[in-house]
Amino acid sequence: MKKTANLKGPASPSQLIDARIKELGDWRGETLSKIRRLIKRADPKVVEEWKWRGVPVWSHDGQICTGESYKSIVKLTFLKGAQLKDPKRLFNSSLEGNARRAIDLHQGDPLDETAFIALIREAIALNQSRAR
Repeated sequence: MKKTANLKGPASPSQLIDARIKELGDWRGETLSKIRRLIKRADPKVVEEWKWRGVPVWSHDGQICTGESYKSIVKLTFLKGAQLKDPKRLFNSSLEGNARRAIDLHQGDPLDETAFIALIREAIALNQSRAR
């Protein structure tokens, strides 16, 4: 566990994600918070992690996706995204690789919540099929 300036003592990954959302304090924090709620709705057993010096990661039997925030986007990267069906074409970034796919959300971008939840569940199913 890591200490942060905003938290006293060691912080859990969930607390660190809470702090990041609060620290952003703008549309990016709101977007990250919404994504987090959708991921938890898709999988109440999801594990929140904090990796690579400040990147929220959601996992279940392996990584599902990361949630990075930049100046003009919130980027959701699926490590095994190239193996996932994406009929609603949520993936709009990192499309050229053989493994990863990402969803870049800019301020005001809509997100098909039903399709996103389905994508999360598919990523979990892929992880579970490989864990066997």
